[in-house]
Amino acid sequence: MSVLLETRDVSKSFGVLRALAQVTMAVHEGEIVSVVGPNGAGKTTLVNLLTGLLIPTTGEVLFMGNNIAGVGPVALAERGLARAFQLIQIFAQLTVRETIAAAVVSRQKKRWRLFASLSADAGVNTRVAEVADIFGLGPRLDTVAAALSQGEKKLLDVASAFALDPQVILLDEPTSGVSTSDKHGIMKTLIAAAKRAGVKAIVLVEHDMDLVAAYSHRIIALSEGKVLADLPPDRFFADPHLIETVIGRRRGH
Repeated sequence: MSVLLETRDVSKSFGVLRALAQVTMAVHEGEIVSVVGPNGAGKTTLVNLLTGLLIPTTGEVLFMGNNIAGVGPVALAERGLARAFQLIQIFAQLTVRETIAAAVVSRQKKRWRLFASLSADAGVNTRVAEVADIFGLGPRLDTVAAALSQGEKKLLDVASAFALDPQVILLDEPTSGVSTSDKHGIMKTLIAAAKRAGVKAIVLVEHDMDLVAAYSHRIIALSEGKVLADLPPDRFFADPHLIETVIGRRRGH
């Protein structure tokens, strides 16, 4: 399996605070890799390094063999790595069609135009319909984002990232705020959509251990900025010390 995304001996400091220390990890084609850890473990810093928002203090972050340190999420999306955007929180009054169209337009490097003129662009419309259909949002195309259920909002959030045609997608707690009964349905939809869209790998940052156990090929556990473990789910969940470190502290917050 080819390596798509990796960090090599990455450390990140903010003044005297060392958020990450010598983190080495790799995501291979065909994998769903979960990143877990208690609050303050360094998960957010790692995500921001993987998505080009931050430059490591030392070490390298590589996507498809190229250094992406500080590239930024927009340029990185053009290269094929997308992070699920929180567009719906910013543009709550846009319809599902308009929200997905915004991502499609940016992917196609077309000039931003009034959404009224977008309706005349057959290519954009076709792609928007395809993406909406993948996520089961076809019947909701003309619904404003604010009127969607919490689960549908999550799907729209990720659909916007999928519209960028990524090879790797990073999902940061994609089911947060969603009822327990809906979480597995959303995850199954996301994974099926990824396969249909040709996504080669998924990085999942998640604290819900039921989801991590059900969908991960590998689990990377962070603690105090260091990699505590990089294991398949069966071995990870067989280690009481790991479970205590990753979950125990969180429960104590």
